[in-house]
Amino acid sequence: MASIQQGPNGPVLVLKESALQQKGKDAQHNNIAAAKMVADLVKSSLGPRGLDKMLVDSLGDVTITNDGATILKEIDVQHPAAKMIVEISKTVDNEVGDGTTSSVVFGGALLAKAEDLLKKEVHSSTVVEGYQKAAEKTLEIYSQLSKKILPDDKESLYKIATTSMQSKLISEDSGSLSKIVVDAVLGIATKKGDDYTVDLENVKVEKKAGGSIQDTQVIKGIVLDKEIVHSGMPTRIEKAKIALVNSALEIEKTEMSSEIRITDPTQMQMFLEEENRMLKGMVDKLHDSGVTVLVCQKGIDDIAQHYLAKHGILAVRRVKESDMIKLAKATDGRVISNLDDLAEGDLGHANLVHQKKVESDKWVFVEGCKHPQSVTLLIRGGSQRVIDEVDRSIHDALMVVKDVIEKPEIVAGGGAPESFAASQLKDWADHFDGREQLAIKKYAEALETIPLTIAENAGMDPIDTMANLRAKQNQGHKWTGIDARNTQIADMFANDVVEPIAVKEQIIKSATEAACMILRIDDVIATSGAPGGGGPPPMG
Repeated sequence: MASIQQGPNGPVLVLKESALQQKGKDAQHNNIAAAKMVADLVKSSLGPRGLDKMLVDSLGDVTITNDGATILKEIDVQHPAAKMIVEISKTVDNEVGDGTTSSVVFGGALLAKAEDLLKKEVHSSTVVEGYQKAAEKTLEIYSQLSKKILPDDKESLYKIATTSMQSKLISEDSGSLSKIVVDAVLGIATKKGDDYTVDLENVKVEKKAGGSIQDTQVIKGIVLDKEIVHSGMPTRIEKAKIALVNSALEIEKTEMSSEIRITDPTQMQMFLEEENRMLKGMVDKLHDSGVTVLVCQKGIDDIAQHYLAKHGILAVRRVKESDMIKLAKATDGRVISNLDDLAEGDLGHANLVHQKKVESDKWVFVEGCKHPQSVTLLIRGGSQRVIDEVDRSIHDALMVVKDVIEKPEIVAGGGAPESFAASQLKDWADHFDGREQLAIKKYAEALETIPLTIAENAGMDPIDTMANLRAKQNQGHKWTGIDARNTQIADMFANDVVEPIAVKEQIIKSATEAACMILRIDDVIATSGAPGGGGPPPMG
């Protein structure tokens, strides 16, 4: 529809004929409905008893997951307000890695509760102000509630990783996998003063279908999905000295086209021999430096391969640049561009470099590095679908362990901190006059959606469960939450269900910001046609 305003000299056309506009209540109602639909989509996958979604794309590829971020990334959301809710899950996933489903469910609940107030003629600005104050207060309650731990307290880290995996497909194997995840993260954590930093780029994840999830392992070194270049080379070298070279072991072709006229067959022979001699010189240089393993980023000439095999050097070629950097960190070597610069100090060291068959492929394992700043997680599982989901679950677990090492504070899981904060907020709301109080109480109700949804997904009676939960918490049992595995209310700390405070804080921040942004919108204008089309109005 075109937007026509009545001006002093007749009607004024403001928007293009084809523009669509939704105003006031209609726009708000529409946006809230879209956001609630997105939240409802992932709601059933929250908690240990949450269910999975099967996503089928246009090519027929299947993804089976209950990871909120993955579900929302795979589906093609069209509505602009729904896209904003999807962005919450992306932000939470990038920042803290876990809690994506919770944040979307909470964001949807905030908007659903706000709608009740908007229907009662409470202005959206009042709701937004109330929500922002409630969010600040919730973060304050969380920081008082949280329990500080030591960043390298392995027991707590195991519990954190296990809790993250409890709601995933791999919950049965979470015990053994959490140890693998914690070992991997602690292996690459760097300490500065009392603080730790973790760069998860240094954990290389390789996936291979076959075996079972139990066969997943962490390798203190790097796995290269390449095989040894020449059959005459050794396939196993202990106490390896590794040269990392990012230039080719080949005779470079000239850049310009040149022509050489040969008048005598012996000149031809000399040509070939010279090429041979140059390649032999390169390999001799490596051998003289004590190299027993060569990892090359570019190609290796056939003749060079022959000489390398003669010297008993194990060689791998065309290795990705990212793997070269990881290898340098793992083996304490240096990537060199020019063989003439190679010195013994540039070589990396590993206890064992060997070629191993992984299902149908041959891969090279560089293991037993002394203080590896880079490690590899080799994920195994019954089928490709299973492995992909294990990969997503391990990513979340790696992220939460990183969160705790970098900010060593934890709270109980199972919706305990949310329901505790909700009851505190309701009391705190009484200090406010007027309508802001209503908004803060609605925020508290929205917080309770998280334990409520966990209980619903576990098949528990939501009304009885929430009543019992509030009663327990009011008696001073602040760590009481929903034990969905055993469908009861329990002390979640005693059950070793713990989560990083960083995840909880990010959920509050992202969901509140997105909800407030959607509530502020009172006009949706959709223009069709090319962006910026229309050109300037005619002059004169």
